Amino acid sequence: MAKPALRGNDYSPLVRPGDEWEPHLSVSVVIPAHGQQDKLDVTLASLAAQTYPAGLLEVVVVDDGSDPPLRLPDVRPESTRIVAPLPGGWASAHATNSGVAQSDGDVVLRLDADMLAFPDHVASQLRWHHTADYLAVLGHKRFVDYQAGELDPAAVFDAAQAGKAGELFDVEHSEPQWIEQIIDTTGGLRQADHRAFRILVGASFSVHRNLFTAAGGMDADVLLGSDTVFGYRLHQAGAVFVPDDTSSAWHLGPRQIAARGELAKAYRRPRIANRVPELDLKRPRAARNWETPLADIVIDTGDTPAPDIESTVDNLLAGTAPDVRVTLVGDWPAPHEHRHAMLDDPDLDARLLIESFRGEPRVHLATEYTPDPNVPYVIRMPAAARPGPDAVTALVDYANRHRLGLVEVAAPEGEIRLERTAAAARATHLGVGIDAVWGSARLAGPLDAVLGESGTRDARSGQRGLRRQARGLLRRMLDR
Repeated sequence: MAKPALRGNDYSPLVRPGDEWEPHLSVSVVIPAHGQQDKLDVTLASLAAQTYPAGLLEVVVVDDGSDPPLRLPDVRPESTRIVAPLPGGWASAHATNSGVAQSDGDVVLRLDADMLAFPDHVASQLRWHHTADYLAVLGHKRFVDYQAGELDPAAVFDAAQAGKAGELFDVEHSEPQWIEQIIDTTGGLRQADHRAFRILVGASFSVHRNLFTAAGGMDADVLLGSDTVFGYRLHQAGAVFVPDDTSSAWHLGPRQIAARGELAKAYRRPRIANRVPELDLKRPRAARNWETPLADIVIDTGDTPAPDIESTVDNLLAGTAPDVRVTLVGDWPAPHEHRHAMLDDPDLDARLLIESFRGEPRVHLATEYTPDPNVPYVIRMPAAARPGPDAVTALVDYANRHRLGLVEVAAPEGEIRLERTAAAARATHLGVGIDAVWGSARLAGPLDAVLGESGTRDARSGQRGLRRQARGLLRRMLDR
């Protein structure tokens, strides 16, 4: 498949196939389900009327512990089966991973078990996937009131085949998704920033299988809110997010957390905060460790660590972006096993550094740096760097303000380099440079001076702005 190099989240260069297209990608519709046989029957009936070629479509329902067990209704797609989740987990994310593992389509389309999909719902998303293999396509939906037994599956199938699925409910009395405002204000996400992933919510989305694998699948440890975390994982793997509004679906019933919204938000908040660095309110203000740091800072100490590296690391840890991880790369000596002259040790400087940070979990000592795909930024600094308290904040703010995947600063003490993990992942997938997919900038001079309005002078005000944006964003995200 051709792999056009898309920049940022601007998918404008893609030409979505028209009516004359000949699809060739197979698709696995994976449906995690727990009980509610009535709604599942309606969902499968709507899938039986899909316009996508039946020979390229399979449906895998993952029965996540239903009692009584789910059964296949009479009205369903030709290739439909119910499977059990794999051992070791439960809930939506684990069930989705289990369904993907037990399917083989080129594209994975995750669908909730309470969705009435319009007949071209699958085909509409698959058109995009025929243009590039690193897209995350989000299906459109509206929430409607629904009571068990209100719809007959056979009648749903007939209505869908007749092109009348949209007439089964009154759109004026339906509820839109909260993400529609974000989509509308960003030109369909074409002008979205590095947080475009936040629009990936459950119910209906699709990705190429290779992208699902590259992202590491869904986080099965997150029992509620796993879709947001998966969106972030896809972003980190280099995905471009495409909202598909040319076809829709009815969501049978209210939003998942509508009945117990405050408790559900409280449950989700720390789990998302730990895994997604740039969405939570606490990140800019809480000086604590998080499971996923905002940035990995890598410093090559050379053969002999300089005595003032300790103070350099202390400055980074005490900066305005405290959620960082510092990796000191060097040839670290093994512990002494026998009597030795302590003060004449040729490795004394290295041993002092080891001891200085022995109790600091944010500092790692390694012989080489191993990238963490979950961390959004990797910042490489020379051993002679003397970063101010706002150095990390300023670099990240500059990269995001100018929407760059790479920022290089030729400072007097050596080169400082920020790399966006998502940009590097996409560039590697496409075999191109980061500049082709996210843009880059090369600056020269002292760090504080060359970053201009994002430099030390304005970093704190920029951080306050990020806090305000994060508060509004999180409220919108958790209120759904």
